[in-house]
Amino acid sequence: MTYIIRSNFQNHPFHLVSPSPWPIYTSISLFTLTVNAALSMHLFNNNYVYTYIALASVIISMTLWFRDIISEGTYLGNHTMAVQKGLNLGVHLFIISEALFFLAIFWAYFHSALTPVVELGAQWPPMGIQPVDPFELPLLNTVILLSSGATITYAHHSLIKGDRKGAIFGAIFTIKLALIFTCFQGIEYNVSSFTISDGVFGTCFFFGTGFHGFHVIIGTAFLAVGCFRCLVYQLTNHHHQGFESGILYWHFVDIVWLFLYASMYYWGS
Repeated sequence: MTYIIRSNFQNHPFHLVSPSPWPIYTSISLFTLTVNAALSMHLFNNNYVYTYIALASVIISMTLWFRDIISEGTYLGNHTMAVQKGLNLGVHLFIISEALFFLAIFWAYFHSALTPVVELGAQWPPMGIQPVDPFELPLLNTVILLSSGATITYAHHSLIKGDRKGAIFGAIFTIKLALIFTCFQGIEYNVSSFTISDGVFGTCFFFGTGFHGFHVIIGTAFLAVGCFRCLVYQLTNHHHQGFESGILYWHFVDIVWLFLYASMYYWGS
């Protein structure tokens, strides 16, 4: 009789993930959210209720998914240096895809702004549109967002040097600045003299700045999770891939805002 002994040890540094239900749950939730959000915009009856349910489902499924990933990296030791390099590459590719997404928005904006058609009054901004003054609230928001980029950089370098208190202080200050930015963006929308339905100018303006605001909210949650993990001693000076990814994402948000401010606020007005 021959016995085959199977070893649990692997001869490579990569992490082979266990079967997980969260990717398919998240995909279904995102699909449901997209469909119901589109139907709600077309005023289908009570579809906004399903939109909120789908949004809650997305948040719950992604939270449980990220919980498992944090457990794999923090407690199980599955995130080796090779795995961290792969995760870092994935984050870079994700940010590149986001940059191309905003490139499409800028393309649509400049396509109409550089050659305004007769329907727009052959001028930009179109007739009847009073653009937002770039030297009021938008300028203040620019200073706030750039300041948050400096504070999160301070947090990152503090963590690398082993200064845990400095990292926590920088992250908390960044989160506060991000919340202030989001509140000011909401105030700007409320006092704006035009809406998203006011022609191509309103559509491009609110689509670009609105999606940027959505990215700010995601980045704020990203950094808040990293700050919490630092508080509970889950991050070290050589093992903080999730926090570093959030910081990289936040710098991307800063850069996009500079382009938005220069084109849609300053040049576009």
